Amino acid sequence: MRKRIAVIPGEDGGREAMEAALGVLEQMALAADFSFPLAAVPAGADGQAGLSPEARAGIDAADATFFGATDGGSFAALAYLRWGKDAYANVRPTRWWPGCASPLRAPEDIDLVIVRENLEDAYVRLEGDLRDLEPLDLASRPLRRKAHELGPGRYAIKAITEAGSRRIARFAFEVARRRKAAGGPGRVTAGAKWNMLPQSDGLFVEVARAVGADYPDIAFDTLLVDDLAQKLVMAPGRFDVILLPNLYGDILSDAAAALTGGLGVAPSGCYGPDYAYFEPVHGTAPDIAGRGRVNPTATLLAGAMMLEHIGLEPGAQRLRAALGRVYAAGRWLTPDQGGSATTGDFCRALIGEL
Repeated sequence: MRKRIAVIPGEDGGREAMEAALGVLEQMALAADFSFPLAAVPAGADGQAGLSPEARAGIDAADATFFGATDGGSFAALAYLRWGKDAYANVRPTRWWPGCASPLRAPEDIDLVIVRENLEDAYVRLEGDLRDLEPLDLASRPLRRKAHELGPGRYAIKAITEAGSRRIARFAFEVARRRKAAGGPGRVTAGAKWNMLPQSDGLFVEVARAVGADYPDIAFDTLLVDDLAQKLVMAPGRFDVILLPNLYGDILSDAAAALTGGLGVAPSGCYGPDYAYFEPVHGTAPDIAGRGRVNPTATLLAGAMMLEHIGLEPGAQRLRAALGRVYAAGRWLTPDQGGSATTGDFCRALIGEL
């Protein structure tokens, strides 16, 4: 059966990367059809007015969604995909390929995956004025003052639940098990700041450790998140699967991408119980939009993750192999990778390899 892929093009450089990626995928003769559920939404209206029933139906009818980088214009679609579809697991693989512009002297052994909880933590978006906390009578132990007495300011709630921690931990261990079956080391490293936040971050690590007991074939260790950050730079090859709460995962996955060539080569997939969407990690790059310099690699690699997810794994393998050959050759790389090729040059070289 042919697969159905809903496409949210994104804006600025994100749209250019998506158009380039779709041009490549369309040359691969995949058993897939693309639809554009936001095509009927007026420009700029999606984020303000919410997602139309027609757009939701278009997403629901697809096997997966291919999402381009957005600056907010497609936020309603993103909110529907992330929270509406309960896409709790954000998977961000980081691997160095010969030809990628790594700042490290020896990046050859970098091949890791960050599994980030995608719905909780600070992203519950519960913020307010400190004065509103007075009825709660909350006191800061180190400051020896009540929250509303700290002075004019704001607060944000960090919410870590047992259920949310358990399912993302189990997801991470399953990823590690699949990677081990493919020749990987089979290790999960959980990171958090439990020494300062023993109730919230402590719970996350405690639950991860309990889940790990169900996976005796997978090694498990923990690192304080600041220690994890420095080891990620100093010894990235020691990591296999890194399990992180939402905010730490968002930050450290960008740092990991920098080790292998930057956000232009960083893909991601967001998985729920029965739906997934795939997107580049980078933003819309409005500073280079319209100049033909956008690197579509992150979007293409997100597309490869999507093809795997919907059962078109041979296409994913072909695409990754062809990208590897283009980078290894080094002739048609975009400026972010030290080359001078345009987006079109890069895609023509890639299609030639395919």
